[in-house]
Amino acid sequence: MIYFAAGILLIACYFLWPKKKVKLDEVVLDTIVNDNALTAHVLFYNKLSAGDKLRFQQEAKAFLNTVKITGVDTTVTDMDRLMIASSAIIPIFNFKGWRYYNLKEVLLYSDTIDMNFASTGEGRDILGMVGNGYMEGKMLLSKPALETGFDNRSDKANTAIHEFVHLIDKMDGDTDGVPNLLMDKQYVQQWINLIQQETEKIAKNESDINPYAYTNKSEFFAVVSEYFFERPELLESKHPELYAMLLKIFQPAS
Repeated sequence: MIYFAAGILLIACYFLWPKKKVKLDEVVLDTIVNDNALTAHVLFYNKLSAGDKLRFQQEAKAFLNTVKITGVDTTVTDMDRLMIASSAIIPIFNFKGWRYYNLKEVLLYSDTIDMNFASTGEGRDILGMVGNGYMEGKMLLSKPALETGFDNRSDKANTAIHEFVHLIDKMDGDTDGVPNLLMDKQYVQQWINLIQQETEKIAKNESDINPYAYTNKSEFFAVVSEYFFERPELLESKHPELYAMLLKIFQPAS
């Protein structure tokens, strides 16, 4: 009963949480989010039907009207905004009306950063991060990593999608690699078993999944989600069971 009540409260927060509007001009939004730019840069968008392409544009505009994007030591371009918005929409596209109530601002840096959020000097290896504590409600992204995620179509990586998957994971109260808001609970144990099986293969160097997935369950979920959205055919070929489970998570039967 306690879990049921908590679930109801979470769902209520999801739909009723007040969302501060950035309020970009409609003409500005149309300039940023347009079919030509999306076709040229977002592979996921190209695979959609005409109707779904229009909905993708609408959802991207809604995101940009809800979440502030700030350049810390760099200028934020319209293309940066388009790529960030696309990264947000791709993993939740099949969940109409989804809003990231746990995200208020994306901070874009000129390069990789360190744990003190510095983008110059040595020891910088962070491409992206979801903030906690006094940085709660913020996402930090490296501009080069953001661009590479869309420019390189042969790899299995997309930093921005990775971080938005972390946000999705976090929205149920636990960043534990089990996206309870997306996943039917009948699949939870099967998913946990899959994580165990696949991380054991990674540890033995018997997998093409990025070894960073071995860090913990949360990172595993984010890393394989990148793979799923960047190279779905390859994932299905090499990891059919994992692909089928991610399909259930991100593309549930209607």
